[in-house]
Amino acid sequence: MTAPAARLGLRQKLLYSAPTFAGAAIAIPILIHMPKFYSDVVLVPVGYIALAIAVARALDAIIDPAIGWLSDHTHGRLGRRRPYIMIGAPLCAVSLYFLFTPSPELAPAQAGVWFGVTFALYFFFHAVYEIPYLGMGAELTPDYHDRSSLFGWRTAFLILGTMIASVLPAVFEPSLGPRGSISRIGSIFAVALVALFALLLVGVRERGPTVRHAPSSLVPGVRVALRNRPFMILLVTFVVASLPSAIPALLVPFYTDYVIDPPNTQKTLSMFLGLYFLTAFLCVPLWVALARRLGKKQAWLLSFGIGISAGIGLFFAGKGDVGWVAFLHVWAGIAFGAGFLLVPSMQADVIDYDELYTGKRREAQFTAFWAMVPKFVAIPGAALPIAVLALIGYVPNQEQTPQVLLGIRVIYALVPAAFAVAAFFLARLYPIDEATHAAIRTGVAAHARGESAVDPLLGRTVPPPSARAVDSETAWFLDFFSPGELRAAAAGEAARVRSRVQIKMAICAALFAVMIALCLATVGDLAHQPGLTAVFSVVGAGFALTGICFHALRLAPAAKLARAPIDPALVREHLQLWRPEARSETGARALRRAS
Repeated sequence: MTAPAARLGLRQKLLYSAPTFAGAAIAIPILIHMPKFYSDVVLVPVGYIALAIAVARALDAIIDPAIGWLSDHTHGRLGRRRPYIMIGAPLCAVSLYFLFTPSPELAPAQAGVWFGVTFALYFFFHAVYEIPYLGMGAELTPDYHDRSSLFGWRTAFLILGTMIASVLPAVFEPSLGPRGSISRIGSIFAVALVALFALLLVGVRERGPTVRHAPSSLVPGVRVALRNRPFMILLVTFVVASLPSAIPALLVPFYTDYVIDPPNTQKTLSMFLGLYFLTAFLCVPLWVALARRLGKKQAWLLSFGIGISAGIGLFFAGKGDVGWVAFLHVWAGIAFGAGFLLVPSMQADVIDYDELYTGKRREAQFTAFWAMVPKFVAIPGAALPIAVLALIGYVPNQEQTPQVLLGIRVIYALVPAAFAVAAFFLARLYPIDEATHAAIRTGVAAHARGESAVDPLLGRTVPPPSARAVDSETAWFLDFFSPGELRAAAAGEAARVRSRVQIKMAICAALFAVMIALCLATVGDLAHQPGLTAVFSVVGAGFALTGICFHALRLAPAAKLARAPIDPALVREHLQLWRPEARSETGARALRRAS
């Protein structure tokens, strides 16, 4: 067994978590207030704003994995994470300041360009610091429960920042006006971002890998991550749970105003939001304690149950039910922080399982998936509800028809509940508990000593990377290719692998061209909303561009494989490691018990 891991002190947990306060606070004005500010005050056509947001998010599909790979493969005196935080956080703060302070002398078209450029730069530099920052958190402590405590503190700062950012516009705008208010908020949080990350860099020691390995390429790293079963269960569950995440913030004003119809809508809305976030903040220690007592998965499942019941209750609420809805927001707020602290903690456990097979520490590459996914799922989550309301007859500032009221209730209450039900059943498949994680860490320690280890999920022996039939360098080279391509190589058809890669790249290029053409054909008048087709085509173009880059990185390895084919026996041995039928009956029983 491995020796008990040293726990983090409270000072280190606070210094690591505090920057999330500024990061979370920035998200509120950027995603909620900024588009309305640029459209209503700066007078930028809303079409420009919508497309700029979609383009910036689509580019994240390329930027986030690349930053993760670079951070994991940086070795120097400053560590793997610090250089990117030192560069990204200040430049992100500068971009934030300029985004929040457009010149009053800019014409609407010029201001549209200003918004697009500064918005894109903000999210680029945000990725530069955020992904290494998240990777640092995943590696700070190997202790199963200490990770929950660390991310519990981070969640508390996240919720606190969100609460404060929600009220600042109302505090500053009466005296400073819209431009002065937004500028003041940008300045405050730009300074806070730099200051809090400076304290982190000074006070938190980076915990790097215990063994330095030869750099591995981006494509093999992505492929290995995607066939890590616990990781895929966690990722898919997270995606399903995140799809409706924009709906509550987007529709709570509509729900409060038209469904509940209180005497003072703004006051009632502020009360609902205040109760929700305050409850979430106060319940962070509860989820840390439940994760320790019940296990992370069981605590996560409990949070889904609370969310589902709250959604059902909100659906049946009606006009005048202010007290009942306030209670339901308190009830829903209990579950709000659970995912923010449990999922990163479970993700860190999954990275340990990856190390058992690869011998590498790749925190930032894994966290890049979590940084990227919410940005994409937020686009349909934010666009579709408003489009549906318009489709069923919503008219602003008018008494709504019963059909519209039903639509608001269904979208606000039942849609998130339905996704939570699906996420609940997916989360039940997650196989790593405290005992399993301890066995994984024992296996990693055995590999460090040059000994074989047992995979506690599959029950099979895993030799250390240095002792495997397929050496580490060859294994990572073979991971440039899909199982189908490897089967072709094992059959002596290595030349076909190159043509397959070329065809896949050509398909992505064609799809990219189609998406761009579709966007240009459907965008219409940019003085109005460009429409869902245009927005989704931009997102599709981002994914297609990612595919082009992914397959472009495989062209040279495919050509090398065609010139110098690898022994088919080694290729088959490499395939065997990941084939489901290779699992032993003992491993299958262990996996069923864990699930």
